[in-house]
Amino acid sequence: MDSSSTHPDTQRSILVVNGPNLNLLGSREPEIYGSETLDEIVRELRTNAEAQGFELHAFQSNSEGEIVDRIQQAAGSVGFILINAAAYTHTSVAIRDALAALGIPYIELHLSNVHSRERFRHRSFLASGAVGVIAGFGSQSYTLALDAAVQYLERNGATEGA
Repeated sequence: MDSSSTHPDTQRSILVVNGPNLNLLGSREPEIYGSETLDEIVRELRTNAEAQGFELHAFQSNSEGEIVDRIQQAAGSVGFILINAAAYTHTSVAIRDALAALGIPYIELHLSNVHSRERFRHRSFLASGAVGVIAGFGSQSYTLALDAAVQYLERNGATEGA
């Protein structure tokens, strides 16, 4: 499905999808996930995106079905997805299939280095379809992913003026 032809500003719009327990950032295992809250991370990302002429939409859910629904709703309205599916990265064929069905480019991202953690975290259902994977840089993983998405969109035809 070509999502870019439906809406003129699609290529200047980025969706950030956050999975289960990320609403607890700031208090949940700060030695692994850092002390910033998800709201703080999103606020900084939005400021960064807007400074570059991009619109940023953020979504968080602990529910796999709601995440699938939000990804499907992105059809025709966003040019890129940044996704931290959290634990669903390692278990969700449904999220993988939703991303594959839309054909919107995406980056998988993680706060922690999943490859230095428990073995079950080494497997990703999302990585094979992703433009790239960024992990292990704490909240900076989001910033790095946003910068990569902006560069990708600009290389592939995003136009000025969101």
